[in-house]
Amino acid sequence: MKRFPILAAIWALSISPLYAQTLALPKDDRPLVESVQPAEPVASVASLFGGLARDLRRLPSLDTAILLGVAGAASVAIRNHDQRITARLASSPTLDRVFEPGEMAGNGLVQGSAAVATYAVGRFMKSPKGTAVGADLVRAQLLNAALTHAVKLSVGRARPDGGRYSFPSGHSSSSFAFASVLERHLGWKVAVPAYSLAAYVAASRLQENRHFATDIVFGAAVGMVAGRTATIGRGLGRFVVSPVASAGVAGVAVTWIGRP
Repeated sequence: MKRFPILAAIWALSISPLYAQTLALPKDDRPLVESVQPAEPVASVASLFGGLARDLRRLPSLDTAILLGVAGAASVAIRNHDQRITARLASSPTLDRVFEPGEMAGNGLVQGSAAVATYAVGRFMKSPKGTAVGADLVRAQLLNAALTHAVKLSVGRARPDGGRYSFPSGHSSSSFAFASVLERHLGWKVAVPAYSLAAYVAASRLQENRHFATDIVFGAAVGMVAGRTATIGRGLGRFVVSPVASAGVAGVAVTWIGRP
């Protein structure tokens, strides 16, 4: 239960830039309307489902192929080290305490609830920007869940601990989907901590002996595909951001793939 206040604080910090303009007071006697840029309409609940259908049509694309291709190549490169990486991280009691919160932070229900909460706060505050981000987060999580489970059922890979449906990591995909939407809307000042949290969640799956390195690398790519598809037309640039691992080394790879 102690993890809930921490997760709530992380969520509040991540969405606070959305409402800074809404809460700001004018600094002089000029009419407030002069300082406010024209905004897009507040996204309705019905638009979430219409937008999801549009996202499904946009899913097959060159960007999707690049994202999954980069992750696939990275997975091939490290597959021979899968068991060694997971065994090394899972055997450390110290790392167990460090990465324990990652189980909850990357849970699909937690990620989905944070997306819905972002949308609800935007609607409550009548913030077009907030509802737009929340709507994209909700659609990204729904699309990500569909993609992740489709691959899981198709591949049927066993987990390191003997469980089922290891490939790809759902915790990794949902976390990277969330981070990619924030990056496209809010830029790298928010994206850096968001992607750092996603990488932390991905690493926790190795330490908990629930996934292999290839699971989290490809899971991150699936999440990026979902986030990119839900935010087509937003942001200034496009990146592939995914966790990478090799024997004794782990980190995050950032690959620039152009402008929209």
